[in-house]
Amino acid sequence: MSAREERAALTPGTSLYDYALFRRGIEPDGRIPRKGYPLPDGPPEPGPRDLTWHQARAVVTDALTPLLADPDPVRAAEAVHRRVADLAMSPRTLLAHTTRLALADEDAARRTARQLVRTGTHVTAVGVGMSLLIRLGEPEDVPWLKALGMLHGLVDTASAALDPLDRQAAALLVLHSRDRSRQLTALTDAVSSGDAEAIRSALLDVPHEQLMWQPRRLAEAADLYGLLRARPRDPELLALTGRLLHRMADQQDSRPQILDYPPARAVYEALVRHADELPPTPEHRSLLLSIALDLHSGAPVLLNWRPGRLRALLDALDRLLPGPATGDRQEEWFRRNRHLPFARAGDGDRPRWEVVVVHGSADSSAVETRILADGVPLVPALFGKGRGNPPEYLLDSGRLRAGPEPREVQLVEAYCTEGCCGALYVTIHRDGDSVVWDGWRGAVGPTPPAYRFDAAAYDAELARAERDLSWCWPARSTARLIAAGLRDRPELTARWEVSESWIATDWRDPDTTVVQLRYTPSAPPPGTGGSLYFMWWLPNDDGPPRDRAAAALQRLETQDPKAFAVFGGGNHELAEALGYREPPRTPRA
Repeated sequence: MSAREERAALTPGTSLYDYALFRRGIEPDGRIPRKGYPLPDGPPEPGPRDLTWHQARAVVTDALTPLLADPDPVRAAEAVHRRVADLAMSPRTLLAHTTRLALADEDAARRTARQLVRTGTHVTAVGVGMSLLIRLGEPEDVPWLKALGMLHGLVDTASAALDPLDRQAAALLVLHSRDRSRQLTALTDAVSSGDAEAIRSALLDVPHEQLMWQPRRLAEAADLYGLLRARPRDPELLALTGRLLHRMADQQDSRPQILDYPPARAVYEALVRHADELPPTPEHRSLLLSIALDLHSGAPVLLNWRPGRLRALLDALDRLLPGPATGDRQEEWFRRNRHLPFARAGDGDRPRWEVVVVHGSADSSAVETRILADGVPLVPALFGKGRGNPPEYLLDSGRLRAGPEPREVQLVEAYCTEGCCGALYVTIHRDGDSVVWDGWRGAVGPTPPAYRFDAAAYDAELARAERDLSWCWPARSTARLIAAGLRDRPELTARWEVSESWIATDWRDPDTTVVQLRYTPSAPPPGTGGSLYFMWWLPNDDGPPRDRAAAALQRLETQDPKAFAVFGGGNHELAEALGYREPPRTPRA
């Protein structure tokens, strides 16, 4: 280490940028710790201010807007250092509002941002500069952002600023910071070496659970599109590409990553063009069908396709896929869903409206209702924080039927519950010869327009979707029949002071029907209240779903389910008073 580097590490006025370079230089193996190098003065303490989101926005706007218009970047940066210390606001809140500031002079703000990033000594002030570069950054800012992204707490801001400038660098920062088990070290080391063959091998060796976790970042870090161009007929690489694309298209837990992956269309084209190189195994058939379902009614429809290209890709996949098959559960999934993305493709590009019920993926029991208006899948277009509600909720219940009285319907709830990240609602009503969807609530972005459908076509399409049970497997059929029986005979559960919470199939074992019941005692013990939940698992015994559902309903008629179902949690005081033990918590990995 040079004398200059020692002084840089020990001098209080050392910039965070110089400090980051110093820490990288003294590491024996040059690797960044998972959470980044520790900040020289420790992480900033959250401020004591108790402000609403709108109040915080006003405070940040008033504090920083005048400073960022100063043409002297040195003076402005010094003022920002002083001002952010006075705000006593959590860094996360401050930076979130900084990215949204209206800037009177973007050039002046960019110069100040660079001064903060390159010479700043306080992590929050440097974060302000990085937040501004999310919008204002240019290629010359990449080295500074890459270095600062190595520090604890700055990776998210750095990667967001790098995304429009150097996606591979942004992806590497994210993967470094999220790789708890160090399963991606071989890949990140290979990317750093620039050896394409080593990158390919390391990418193919990434465990399945990691592929599910950050598919877009893995594709960007490894330059998946570049690998495909170099090896377009590599069957292992093509299969991995399909798995990454399918996971990116999923919106189980957030905005579909495929919408933020710039090479998406080109990668889909490359996959479909050479998909005949994949061995015709059940796994590959299901994978290609999943890709077809995504291109037919999922988030990838929203990509900026040239006219006719989606239809061409679906036609190519249709020719590649064999007819119905029978066999294990994966083959049965293929058989049930083989027709879905192709049977209605003949509609072409004309405006259309349809309800499509699809299986979430070939290896999952997740089911969603996909709704398209004028060819646009509404849930990813307007919300994108979770899958559409299941057909049992939207179709079996008749919620989508249109009557003269307006009815508000929840189309999707955020994966983390409505109380956390919201839900998407629409109001449906019949107006003469039309059915109108308007009164949108919870949409992300601008308020969606009203959709007006021909009533006869609407009713016919809805009736078709309600009748089409080709997606349904035996355990799911059992669940639907039990739910229908309880709707018709609510007294079966009311006599035990329980009610249906949800009925579906176990996501870990799709061949098991699960009935969750809510127990709300009419006379709870003094000092208690609320509800308890009980889980009843019905493994598949190969009997007809109708017989299995009838047996379950008969048991509810004669036995209190609290005596045979498993206690699943609820109000702690009520459970303790009634002698129910809380279920053990599942440890986090």
